[in-house]
Amino acid sequence: MKTRRLFIRTVTLLIMAIAIGYTFYSNFFLDADAAVRVGDEAPNFVLTDLNGNEVELEDYRGQGVFLNFWGTYCPPCEREMPYMENQYAIYKDQGVEILAVNVGEPELTVQRFVERLNLTFPIPMDKGQQVLDRYGVIPLPTTFLINAEGEIINIITGGMSEQAIAQYMESIKPQE
Repeated sequence: MKTRRLFIRTVTLLIMAIAIGYTFYSNFFLDADAAVRVGDEAPNFVLTDLNGNEVELEDYRGQGVFLNFWGTYCPPCEREMPYMENQYAIYKDQGVEILAVNVGEPELTVQRFVERLNLTFPIPMDKGQQVLDRYGVIPLPTTFLINAEGEIINIITGGMSEQAIAQYMESIKPQE
């Protein structure tokens, strides 16, 4: 009984120490100015997608980009993916591209997820999470709306409805 109680107390203290340590680390050592903000130019990146193709953000200059960071383990991400696919079918021929950046998961896991949901938009793989860190993404999903000039015009955290996705895509559609 005493051994079990000692174990539980030790684990609890260890968890608290890790949480406090992370809080100090994030407050004193992470560069808060490194995260991108509305009005900034979207930082360029080059990632490889599930088909082995390089995806470079700069290649989409002149188009609106719906840059979404997500994971298969994220329920709001899974809920919004079919909505994104529906809107992609409407807006891809109107100059709006979706780049759904997966953050740090194995390709097989992501491939099965993509096949199950019949997703057709590009899925760049951020294996080392460098792009995630560069953009300062904390909660998943997070979406950056980038206009045709490469400027971030909005940042959305959390899941979105299909109606909201349609409105956001309309907001980054290039003017004719």
